[in-house]
Amino acid sequence: MACRSGCCCGSVNEDNARFLLLALFIVVYLLCGAAVFSALEQPKEREAKERWAQRFEHFSQKYNLSRKELNNFLRSYEEANIAGIRVDTIRPRWDLTGAFYFVGTVVSTIGFGMTTPATIGGKVFLMFYGLLGCSSTILFFNLFLERVITVIAVVLKSCHERRHGNIVVPQNGRRASAEGRARAKVEDLSGWKPSVYCVMLILGAAAILVSCCASLMYSAAEGWGYLDSLYFCFVAFSTIGFGDMVSSQRAVYEGLPTAAYRVGNFFFILTGVCCIYSLFNVISIVIKQVLNWMLRRLEAPCRCCFPRRGRPHRHPRRNVVAPGNLRTRRDPSIETDALNESETDAGRRMSGEMISMRDFLAANKVNLAIMQKQLSEMANGHPRQSGSGSRQNGFSGGVGALGIMNNRLAETSVDR
Repeated sequence: MACRSGCCCGSVNEDNARFLLLALFIVVYLLCGAAVFSALEQPKEREAKERWAQRFEHFSQKYNLSRKELNNFLRSYEEANIAGIRVDTIRPRWDLTGAFYFVGTVVSTIGFGMTTPATIGGKVFLMFYGLLGCSSTILFFNLFLERVITVIAVVLKSCHERRHGNIVVPQNGRRASAEGRARAKVEDLSGWKPSVYCVMLILGAAAILVSCCASLMYSAAEGWGYLDSLYFCFVAFSTIGFGDMVSSQRAVYEGLPTAAYRVGNFFFILTGVCCIYSLFNVISIVIKQVLNWMLRRLEAPCRCCFPRRGRPHRHPRRNVVAPGNLRTRRDPSIETDALNESETDAGRRMSGEMISMRDFLAANKVNLAIMQKQLSEMANGHPRQSGSGSRQNGFSGGVGALGIMNNRLAETSVDR
């Protein structure tokens, strides 16, 4: 990417460079996380092992049991625990309501692990059932994200119109006419574009609100501490699903309407998963912009990729990392990476609306452009019409990861 030794390193595809940079970041992130969790949790693990060894030895001596007999008994209990048998009374695992709870954790990819199929037929059926169920749920989450962003865009546009509705434009020292004010308002709104950061902030606030409300319910019903309830909400809503804490597992909840609690648990998990999934999609866009900024910083010292004198200058390939002054300068408009090639051939460009972001986002507005373009079009009620190639091949728009994938598929299909 950056050639400091003076040798020619060749052109590097920007998508590949971004992918490698992201992979490096994830590896470093995993190593840092492992170091932190090891420092926090390892002393507790050692303490628990020492305490268990003492209790085991005390119990075997008190009841005159050999270590072998006691270990065999504990292995039997572990098998019963896997089958769903607990010391305390819990709800049946494989009645209709328990099985519905299980398939909900399957298709949502939460997978708490407190209930697992034990028969060969159940394991085989799960493979096929999860394939279709998980795919359908991911599509549902993407469609949910699309509608949430539509609502947010409409609300942001309404606030923008209300804030600029009373602006008076002076003309020759006098108040502007009604026609002049209307024209100024239209021009002002035509350049308006909702910020992705506003969407991320709203989705984050919604996720926090749902988590806090759900934690209050779990604290009262399950007897967990509020912090533990927040921890469970994040683990469940983000579909991590460790299984160390699982809600709605008792047969009866004393002092609470059990049926109402189970319905509330289903509602909060569904809403929380949708909110967190949407938030993850928007955060991934911001992460990609940071990677783009890092790539620009890395390519700045490179001087070996300049075209040599005497050779005709060739138009750089799409997504090639090259010094900024070598790139063809275009008009200051938002152009998506997924639609540049297919739409410029037909003489179509995206709107010339400027992005109100500062320097570090000015490098390569790929996902950000897609999201902002869709936000603006949804707020105006005029979604972008797909090209003829997209319609013929069945690939249409969408928001976030789904929209980007559809645009890629449409472009690839047209090229073929």
